[in-house]
Amino acid sequence: MVVRVKICGLKDPVQIAAAADAGAAYVGFVFFQKSPRNVDIEKARTLALKVPPGVAKVALTVNADDLLLDHMLSEIPLDMLQLHGSETPDRVSEVKARYGLPVMKAIGIADVKDLPLIDSYGAVADQLLVDAKPPKGAKLPGGNGLAFDWRLVKREYWPCPWMLAGGLTPKNVAEAVRMTGAQQVDVSSGVETSPGQKDVEMIREFVATAKGVLLDEVPSLRQL
Repeated sequence: MVVRVKICGLKDPVQIAAAADAGAAYVGFVFFQKSPRNVDIEKARTLALKVPPGVAKVALTVNADDLLLDHMLSEIPLDMLQLHGSETPDRVSEVKARYGLPVMKAIGIADVKDLPLIDSYGAVADQLLVDAKPPKGAKLPGGNGLAFDWRLVKREYWPCPWMLAGGLTPKNVAEAVRMTGAQQVDVSSGVETSPGQKDVEMIREFVATAKGVLLDEVPSLRQL
């Protein structure tokens, strides 16, 4: 069993090619104007059309309304919606029903008090992205390069497939997978030389390292 990798916040065709060639299972486009990784709908359409078959195209949105989602999905061939704001479980269900696409909900984790959110959202989302909770006053809901205590999710079982995120880099992703048993990982800032500037060599190294962890040898695997 091989770890599936998502490279998020891609902004140009070279990055798309690097992620796909390296073996990433997902590529992510950010639709949040405050982010240095933000792309507009026209650019995202151009990028999405360059993604090879078999690689899932994910749109990261933050508290997006139906007007934005309608416009986005009318223009861009997407495979999944990632809700990375304060969307409620009811809103997750609404988005799934309205658009008929798989929905991944991001959950920010800082300590054990945040863990019940995983069960609440896991009952309605198709996948969860278990991320580091942004610090108070942070401008971005994710992509801050922060990790959380991976021991919080060690040997835990979630109600739906999940993906580990938050502060992952080519240097620590193998340790994170071995500690948590995560079968999917997400990276954005961890493969950048500066905010929003992806490095293709770091992308290749991250994917190769993550996929090089033999999950069959990791004890107590969680559900994919």
